[in-house]
Formats: sequence, structure tokens, C-alpha cells
Amino acid sequence: MKRFRLIQLNSLVIVTLMSISVMLLCNLISPVLSTTEQPQKQSPTTVFDQVWETVKDNFFDPNFNGVDWQAMREKYQPQATQAQSSETVAAVINQMLSELKTSHTYFYTPNEPAYYQFLGIFQQGDTELQKQLEKFFPNGKLKYTGIGIFTKDINAKTFVSAILDGSPAAEAGLQVGDQILSVDGQPFQPIQSFADKAGQPVTLLIQRSRASNNQQQITVTPKTLDATTLFLDAMDASIQVVERVGKKIGYVHLWSYAGEQYQQKLEEELLYGRFKDADGLVLDLREGWGGANPTYLNIYNTRRGPSLTGISRDGTRRTSNSSWKKPVVMLVNEGSRSGKEILAYSFQRYNIGPVVGAKTAGAVIQGRSFLMRDGSALYVAVADIYLDGNQRLEGKGVTPDITVPFSVEYAQGADPQKERALAVALEVVKRQRSVDK
Repeated sequence: MKRFRLIQLNSLVIVTLMSISVMLLCNLISPVLSTTEQPQKQSPTTVFDQVWETVKDNFFDPNFNGVDWQAMREKYQPQATQAQSSETVAAVINQMLSELKTSHTYFYTPNEPAYYQFLGIFQQGDTELQKQLEKFFPNGKLKYTGIGIFTKDINAKTFVSAILDGSPAAEAGLQVGDQILSVDGQPFQPIQSFADKAGQPVTLLIQRSRASNNQQQITVTPKTLDATTLFLDAMDASIQVVERVGKKIGYVHLWSYAGEQYQQKLEEELLYGRFKDADGLVLDLREGWGGANPTYLNIYNTRRGPSLTGISRDGTRRTSNSSWKKPVVMLVNEGSRSGKEILAYSFQRYNIGPVVGAKTAGAVIQGRSFLMRDGSALYVAVADIYLDGNQRLEGKGVTPDITVPFSVEYAQGADPQKERALAVALEVVKRQRSVDK
């Protein structure tokens, strides 16, 4: 069995990546303003022009990835001008942005949960953005009403693709793979379906299998979700220790890694908390947002090192470690983006542990947030990223050591990727124990 090695990065790389770790994010969810805090309306042309100009002045490639950016303005501006709704304008803008074929380049509006989550991440430590947001969030709270789900549209059908741990959806028994047919008799909308309904039960009509007669109603009570604490709460709720044939495997889902609070929480659990006595760990980085600093992996120092034991007057012994010396397995999928992909790459590059799941998104570039005059938000790729000097993951991604296919449609709550990761962790624990003997 390979012995794992602690990641070693030169100081220049560490400083560079630390400065961009919060910016290396992914985006698969969505957010909105309450009906009492709607931003001042701007004409479709005004919003379109501001987005186009911002990209022109800030996109990392002066050649726009081979795209004639002026031609894109001429192509899409008439469509934006004729748009009859903010949703249509956003669709036109994002279609234009997609021509750049670059991640971390997207336009968010208050009609999607990701808007709040995106701003909640970027406003941390950014006093200028915080000041700009005061106009649209007078109380300073980036909140929206929801049930804590990710959805994916497949063949014009909306499926639940992930559910935040501890969320109203999880408590109500909604399952990954459920097709959402309606909410209170109306078509599903990620924000408007639950707006102004916090604490009030709503009825979701869902279909759990391909059989059209397998429809059922599920009652869910939405709640006000704080975009700045949402993912830390979900991470805490995800923590479990699974016992298999006498071994204990810890499991945690980091829905977002954009901030040191997630690593601090993880290290506390590993060294002093619920994982302290576990034999192995599954680190789930699927879905959600990216972020993460490569130095976060230094906790997995599987080389022999000293522990610290204190003996009190009554003879009580307390031993603590400064690193996790037990096996760890990383779980990823196509929703693992940005900084999370850097961690997956490093797991393989430095032999920290097996990577299980599906190929990652290939969305590794530095992004920056821009607040538009109407309160909408723009994500722009502002710098290219290379690892170890010449390794570029943008458009490439990371292929797991062990690939586990997974189809969301009518999955009925099954999670074969998680189950395989737990099994692999158990195998590694047993193998290491036999080697140590």
C-alpha cells in the first residue's frame, strides 16, 4: 500500500492560492430579494450594456477566448432589448456569456437562490461590496425563503439533484431523483414558489419513478435561509459516523468550501469532536460551491508524527494530535467545481487517498464578483489558473480513481457514490491495519 505524503507547496504558490481561494468558487444553486427589498428597475438595454462592458474590461483573456466580443454585443443586444421579463433578459445575457466557454462567468438575478449564496460568499471581508449591498439589503441580511434543494432540468423536467442536510426538504422526506410537478398547484420556481411562505406548509406534487401513476404529495414547510451560514449549518448536519464490521467511518459533506470556517469546523471534528475515534473518513465535496485553499489538505498528515499527552494530578491522561493520521477518501462528481477540484487533483498528486465518484466539472479559474446597478450580480473570470506550473484543470477536470456512475432521474434517494466511498474507506482501513501489524 502506498504511504501517503503531506502536501508540500512552495511559498509563492501558497500565497497566490490563498489570495484566490474564496474566489475559486462553483455555482450550481440560486437566490432572491424579498418583495419589500426589490432593487430599482433598469431597462434591459442598460443592464445588458453594463454586463457587456464589465466583461470587456475585466475578462482574463484580452482575446476573449477567441470570441469577437463586439460581435456578441451586436448579436445579443436586440434580443435583450425585446425581452419581456427579467428572466428572459438574464437568459439572453447568460447565452452571450456562454459564448466565452469559460467557467466563473455567469449572470445572477434575485429569481434564483444562487444569487444570495454567491453574494453571501463574496461579501465576506469585502467592505466595498458590503457597502454596495446596503442599497438592496438595508438590514444587511442576505436571506431568502426556501426548502434547501438543488434542482436539475432534464428533458424539460425538473428533478431534485441534491438536498441540503438538515433542510426543510430533508425533514419532509423529499428525495434525490424526485421530479417536481408543481408547488401548491403552480409550476415550480426556485424562489417564487416559496416567497413569503416561511413557516407555512406548502404542497409539492412529485413523481418518484418513471411510472406516471406514481405521483404523491409531500408537505414541506419553507424557512428563511441565511446565505452566510446556510452551508456551515448543512455541513454540521451532514456529519455522521457509520459503523461497518466493527470499524467506524466518518462522513461529512462540505457543500461549500469558500471560507476558513468550513476547514476550522472540519479540523475541530477530526481532532477533538465526532470523528476523533473514527477509523477512517469520507470527505464529500459534491455539489454546492467551491473555494478551498490547497493547504487545507495539510491536516491529512499520515506520516508518523508526535502526539501530545497531558497527565493531570489525578492521573487522567488526555492525548491530542495536530493532524489526521488515518485513511481518508474523497468523494466528487460533476458538481465539484473550482477550489474543490484543486483538492481532488492534490489528493491524487500527493497520494493522500482514493478519489471516488464522477469526473469533476473542469471549472478552475479565478472569478470576481460585480454588483450591477439594478442589484443583479455578475461573475467574471479574471485570471487563469495553473497547478504545479503547467497543469490547467479548466475544461479538463479531475477523473476519480474509482468511477461510480449516477443518474439523478428517479433515483429514489439512492446514493451509490456515497455507498462506494464508504466501502472504499473501509477497505483502506482494513488494509492499513494489516500493514501496521
